[in-house]
Amino acid sequence: MGTMHYKTSDKQVTCVDGEDTNLLRTSIRYEMGVPYKCGGGFCGTCKVFIEEGAENLTEIKKAEIKHLEDKVHKGYRLACQTFTRGDVTITWDPNVQVKENKKLREFWEKQLG
Repeated sequence: MGTMHYKTSDKQVTCVDGEDTNLLRTSIRYEMGVPYKCGGGFCGTCKVFIEEGAENLTEIKKAEIKHLEDKVHKGYRLACQTFTRGDVTITWDPNVQVKENKKLREFWEKQLG
């Protein structure tokens, strides 16, 4: 079991034991506040900084390297591409403003139940 701490919004959630948990999907489901536009690795909006627990994350994906370049090796990840298997603490730029896409939000709410 692990805890996902969304430090910027000062919220956290406990992950199910043995289950890989996506940072962005969890943020959407529990209203943690990570900004996003697409949710699929195309835009790079969901950039987060891993403060603690990088060792509990899945490997870096091509979409992350494309959007983050050298920042990916300095602790930044795309929340939509990153899964955790244990404790992790993340932060993000609270000044990132994203116009809500109602259709995309409805899609993710339907997918996430």
